[in-house]
Amino acid sequence: MIVITTPTGQIGHQVLDSVIDSGEAIRVIARDPSRLSQRVREHVEVFQGSHNDFNVLTEAFAGADSVLWLVPPNPRVENTRDYYVEFTRPACQAIKRHGVKRVVGVSSMGREFGRNAGLLSAAFEMDGLLESSGVSYRSLRMPYFLENLLLQLKTIKNQGMLLMPNTGERKLVTCATRDIATVAAKLLLDKSWSGQDSVPVFGPDSLSPHEMAQVMSEVLGWSIRFQQVSLADYKATLTQFGTVAWAQDYMDMVHAQNEGIYDMDWQQAQPAGTSFRQWCEEVLKPVILA
Repeated sequence: MIVITTPTGQIGHQVLDSVIDSGEAIRVIARDPSRLSQRVREHVEVFQGSHNDFNVLTEAFAGADSVLWLVPPNPRVENTRDYYVEFTRPACQAIKRHGVKRVVGVSSMGREFGRNAGLLSAAFEMDGLLESSGVSYRSLRMPYFLENLLLQLKTIKNQGMLLMPNTGERKLVTCATRDIATVAAKLLLDKSWSGQDSVPVFGPDSLSPHEMAQVMSEVLGWSIRFQQVSLADYKATLTQFGTVAWAQDYMDMVHAQNEGIYDMDWQQAQPAGTSFRQWCEEVLKPVILA
């Protein structure tokens, strides 16, 4: 029995698509089951509610072998670390109650960074809490999500600009969410692993924002220019969508990225998966042209 949280989310729905025809019994926890496709509703057992609700988790985790765990982003929180911990704590209780064997968690690269990394530090707190439950755990370590760039479709298409608060010359390790989903699905279907470890997931190249803009230009066929947004201006924009505390946590993450939080994991692992150029050709370009 596999339980998938956030089955309509960016990563969760791709994991669900990968395992739904595996022959394994699948359960999902969804706030709004109507967002699930008819095919999904016909093939999986649906538990309605939030996956930070102990009562919902108690029902959904009964008899479960493996769980995909993601904490959904929430820009309205006042303390991101507390939010991640309090969201995950009921899961740890339900894991212990039902003897769940394996959990795959979506976290971040850079756990050994040793300094405040804002939103990323909150994910590391989640890792520690799940590990303290004693469950066999695999923390998926990811860098910058390429899909974040899709938030700039209009700017890229209409203004020929790539806007980021990151330093223009600082190389940034990236990954595509489809690669995260592929790794997560394999782990959920694999009943042989145990213990606690991390699994890095990232693409084969490391590019600066200037280099990203150049690749975009070549793929799209028109000039794309990178422009760094000042940290103060970017934070001001973020506060339009969330709390000041959340915006600061986001900026602390950007600071950590500029200081090389992903470098150690990048140097020690063997990159694989979707390259930046491949992602631009297969994901970005079709969306922009559409």
